[in-house]
Parts: sequence; structure tokens; C-alpha cells
Amino acid sequence: MSRFIAPWTLRSYGILGINRRNSRYIARYNPRRLFPLVDNKLKTKLTVHPAGIPTPAPIGTVAEQSQVAGLSNLLEGHAGFAIKPSKGSGGKGIIVVTGRDGDEFIKASGARLTISDLRRDVSNILAGLYSLGGKPDVAIIEELIHADPRFDRFTVEGVPDIRVIVCRGFPVMAMMRLATHASDGKANLHQGAVGVGLDMATGRALNAVQFGQTVTQHPDTGQRLDELEVPDWDALLLMAARCYEVTGLGYLGTDIVIDRDKGPQLLELNARPGLAIQVANGAGLLPRLRRIDDLSDAELSAPAEERVRLSQSWFGSVEQTVQS
Repeated sequence: MSRFIAPWTLRSYGILGINRRNSRYIARYNPRRLFPLVDNKLKTKLTVHPAGIPTPAPIGTVAEQSQVAGLSNLLEGHAGFAIKPSKGSGGKGIIVVTGRDGDEFIKASGARLTISDLRRDVSNILAGLYSLGGKPDVAIIEELIHADPRFDRFTVEGVPDIRVIVCRGFPVMAMMRLATHASDGKANLHQGAVGVGLDMATGRALNAVQFGQTVTQHPDTGQRLDELEVPDWDALLLMAARCYEVTGLGYLGTDIVIDRDKGPQLLELNARPGLAIQVANGAGLLPRLRRIDDLSDAELSAPAEERVRLSQSWFGSVEQTVQS
């Protein structure tokens, strides 16, 4: 059977395509002057912090090549941490260290790195190897996020994250991305992570895919994916909804993790969120987005708590479960 589907068939399923996403939602609801707030993770932190939206605690930054030699001093006393490019995307250039053994740094996969390896990665970040447009960048070092133990068998070698699409302050669709051996512990669908569509009312699993194909179990642990349910769901959706007021961006991807001790933490924001969330949910975004398009000014001005409640009532589908 052909893997290609006619455009009119996709439209009948309510699938949002990239051209319509760009013209109808990104160009319409996202002023370009606001893009730097989310394209730069440092600016994102500075933007959301005054609003009380928690993010992973910073350890420090490296902004100049002359500072790379002092990286070991910056990391002293930290057994676990993450190094990220401030302007990176798609998980590129991120190194997550979960422990130390003498002079070596240990990744979740068990791979070992030296301080020279870390300096090389930081130097590449500064040179713009992972940044949008290849422009010079800044390396951010953050405290390690510790995965909620309730997700232990749902992910390997990495912390799962939750992507929530928010349109004009209303959460419209969500998925959890589960790390696998294939994705090298990163929650990146293109690298082999599992995407699990989530019920907007409850945070329970609806559908799951890996490499675009439906799956019912985690490929490495064998855990049944229909048993997945995200804790602190209402609080997580409220955090996502509040990012609209904080940034002024009307079409937004919010990436959130749940720390075992601190609860939901905002990882990053995206003004051009991808479309694979529709595959993970087995549903199209267009019908939901059109409902938001048709809202009155009074409905759009509702507080974040009310917007979340409405989204859950409109877009929840508690009858669905992961296909078995």
C-alpha cells in the first residue's frame, strides 16, 4: 500500500499542513518581533521567571571561547547537569550528564566523557554549530532534571517531556515524548523517541507512535503505553496556557518536564511547533484551531484557569485509548 495520502484526504481528517500552519497561525498570531523571546533559551528564562513559571535551575553560562578553559571550575560540585545551546533546536548539541566517576562524566546511556569532550561540545555551541542560522551562540548549563519515578518503565536513558500546543491561550493538543535507545535518551521523535498522544481532559494515553508507526509498548522496556497517565495534569496545562500572556505569542509549542521533586518545569518554548503531534494523537489540529478562531473577544479574555477548563471540555476524549 502506498504511504502517500492525497491532500484532500488529509484535509478530510482535519490535518494541519505546514503551509497552512505558517500562513494561518504562525504569521497571523505570532509577531516576528517576539520570536527572540522563544528562539533564545536564556531570554525565555528571563521572560517567564517574573511570572512565576518554573524552569530548570541554572548553573552558569559560557559566552566566550576564552571561558571554555574554566568549564571544570563551573561544573565543580555538580554530579549531574545538562549543557544546551541557547539558540539550538531539535535537541541538537545537548549533553546530559547523570553522574561522575573520578575525572569522567557519565551519560544516562553509560557512555563516558572527559572534560575535554565537554569543552569541545561547548566550543562547538559557541561557534554556532547547533544554532538557528549557524550564528554564534551561548552555552547554558542547568541542573539535572530527575524524572518522576512513575515514568521509570515508560522511558530509558532520559527524561520524558510533554509538548502542549497553545492557540491564543487555549491548550489544544498534547503529547508526551518518551526517550528510547534509538533516540540516545533524547525526547526527539525524529531520532526515535516514542510520541504518545494525551487526552486533554485527563492526561491519559490515547495513541502512540515511533517513526510514524503505531506502537502499543515501549520498544525497550516492554511497558504497555495505554497505562501512561501524566500526573499534575491540570497544573501542567495551566502553565502552558499562561505562556500566552507571558510571551504574547498566539501559536506556541510549550515543552514541559515533570521533576520528581519540583513538579512541572518549563524546558523551552517554540514559535514554530512541529506537526507530528497530530500523528501521535491520531487526530488533526484543524478542527480544534478553527474552534479557537471562532471565539468571541469575551471568551478570549477569560483567565488562564477558565481557558484550561474550556479546552478540557472541548478537546477531551476520555473514551479513546492506545490501540491494542
